[in-house]
Amino acid sequence: MTLFRQAMMALCLLIALAPEARAATPAPLSQADQAVVRKVEAYLNGIRTLSARFMQVAPDGSYAEGMAYISRPGLLRLDYDPPVPIDVYADGRMLIYYDQELKQASYLALEESPAGVLISPDIRLIGGQLIVTKVERDGGVVKIGMVQAKDSTSGEITLIFTQQPFELRQWKVKDAQGGVTSVSLFETRSGVRLDPALFDFVPPDAAPSLRQ
Repeated sequence: MTLFRQAMMALCLLIALAPEARAATPAPLSQADQAVVRKVEAYLNGIRTLSARFMQVAPDGSYAEGMAYISRPGLLRLDYDPPVPIDVYADGRMLIYYDQELKQASYLALEESPAGVLISPDIRLIGGQLIVTKVERDGGVVKIGMVQAKDSTSGEITLIFTQQPFELRQWKVKDAQGGVTSVSLFETRSGVRLDPALFDFVPPDAAPSLRQ
């Protein structure tokens, strides 16, 4: 289960920092590239609520499925189908990874993770905390790669959209060790009513906490 749990951490975007942080250099963006980035910003900022089935493929080829829920700004929950003993929450301030078997919760501030690109109040891909490293358009698909502005070595997230209709269909996380975890969305529903209690994380009293 060790590799699988590491993949879960990558999915949560809890990317281990490399020994020495290095500032990122923005990719040169053409006017067409900038137009695509603005379109992505508008799409993500237009999401209020979203639910979807997801399939995750880990670097070792193992996979898991579950349900993803987003309520912007700030809230996210990932429910893995059994037998995966993982819960993931974002409560507006922290990204929380809870291992049911180990009864252990790990925390990461949202502003320290690219996870904020999906649930921050005002998503800015140019001039914000993330730096666009690539924009690719091919066969009706748009791919946008991003790293943290303050530390390009901590990992990269690539968002993948279909153009007709323009929808987020997949993201890939490349961690500091080069492992890639991909998450594909399907049966996506936007604008759905979500119970606020979905996003409440109340760990057992005995659960140890690892804050980063």
